[in-house]
Amino acid sequence: MKIEYDPEADALYVRLTDSKIIESEEIQPGIVLDFDAAGKMVAVEVLNASKCR
Repeated sequence: MKIEYDPEADALYVRLTDSKIIESEEIQPGIVLDFDAAGKMVAVEVLNASKCR
């Protein structure tokens, strides 16, 4: 697992596996899930992360 935070973009990115990302889906405003070819979740991106509570 790899966790990155970009303060300029205020974005948090959590990479769960090294699988290739095939599809992304915004499940609610500012939260994006990335999936591999098998449909398994590969990563989560949270935009405006400092505003999440």
